[in-house]
Amino acid sequence: VLPGLPAEESLLDSSPIIMGSPEGRFHFAIDRGGTFTDVFAQCPGGHVRVLKLLSEDPANYADAPTEGIRRILEQEGGMPLPRDRPLDTSRIASIRMGTTVATNALLERRGERVALLVTRGFRDLLHVG
Repeated sequence: VLPGLPAEESLLDSSPIIMGSPEGRFHFAIDRGGTFTDVFAQCPGGHVRVLKLLSEDPANYADAPTEGIRRILEQEGGMPLPRDRPLDTSRIASIRMGTTVATNALLERRGERVALLVTRGFRDLLHVG
């Protein structure tokens, strides 16, 4: 129990996540890679949609994860959702997103050179094995 929180109030929501739950909302899981972005959607009613987009396609969209969500919501809702308008997120229950872009840059030794400065006594703050 943390100070300021009632004893019966948990820091984490322990209620189970029911995919395709009856509330009629979408659950998205997205992996944005250097070349492709994969979008997985658990849709209301329990069916699954999977979509693969180019991670960079400025002639067609500004952001691949947003575009993937827009396309699935558009197809599932049967109504056009213009790219230049904000998405209505009221039917989205969750979005989980991961990326391999930074990890790949480190592994391939690409990217900008950086330096880390720390004050005395904190030399072990960052340990890269």
